[in-house]
Amino acid sequence: MQQRRIGAFTVSSIGLGAMPSSMNEDKRYPSREEAIATVQAALDAGVTFIDTADVYAPAWNEMGHNERIVRDALRSWEGDTSGVLVGTKGGITRGEGETWGRDGSYEYLRAAVQRSMEALDVEVIDFYQYHRPDRWMVYGDVMGNLLRLQQEGLIRAIGISNASVEEVAIAQQVLGDGNLAAVQNQFSPKYPGSYGELRYCEQHGIAFLPWSPLGGTGGGGRGVGDRFGVFREIGDDHGVSPQQVVLAWELALSPVVVPIPGARRPASIADSAKAADLTLSADEIARCSAAVGIVD
Repeated sequence: MQQRRIGAFTVSSIGLGAMPSSMNEDKRYPSREEAIATVQAALDAGVTFIDTADVYAPAWNEMGHNERIVRDALRSWEGDTSGVLVGTKGGITRGEGETWGRDGSYEYLRAAVQRSMEALDVEVIDFYQYHRPDRWMVYGDVMGNLLRLQQEGLIRAIGISNASVEEVAIAQQVLGDGNLAAVQNQFSPKYPGSYGELRYCEQHGIAFLPWSPLGGTGGGGRGVGDRFGVFREIGDDHGVSPQQVVLAWELALSPVVVPIPGARRPASIADSAKAADLTLSADEIARCSAAVGIVD
């Protein structure tokens, strides 16, 4: 599979969003065995980047659920996992009765990192991402908290999620030159609004990780070829799924893009991974961009 960069790490150009096995819009979850099989199917297909988060869980009292699935899948896979990068996230709170919030304080993030280390069974988290902004805090202060955790040796690479261009610039300034590894924002044909952040990341050599790159877990991904017919038409021309075309188009937008399609079935990620080998023509890329309203 093609390789791309997340900070100092070399990863597959297509990653796996592990969230749907523990949290999704229709609340239908695979068995633990199938969830593990899905992660391992990604590994079998050459995927070497897996994205998870502490908050991905069926219920508030099961925090770390998805991280533990990823841990157990890596433990039981028969291949070499030394080159696999696991990225997790923190900063969203979830409490009794499904009360949700945000907390970017040093105390909370440090405790969250330690819980994630335990769930993933690691002594240091290779790639830690700030999940969503705590609007009660100054963004630069939160970045300072992440930098402190890095300096303490608890995390290696730092990423941010759901960030504006302004917040990306703040993160760069606080973390230091080259120390912001990635930005993970929602981006897909259905939600192209982070195209500006994608281009900013390209200009500054920061990996851009589209979450829900096919349109979401509630059927948006399955129906992308119906809503945007150009992806189905191009897929028919190549003999592949419209989902593969979407991912290949996103990869073609910039060398910093690493889509992380979600999957809760082995067949889904096996199909998505094939997008890394799909080359679209300049005309096909332009047709896809025009269909979703992107014009450079």
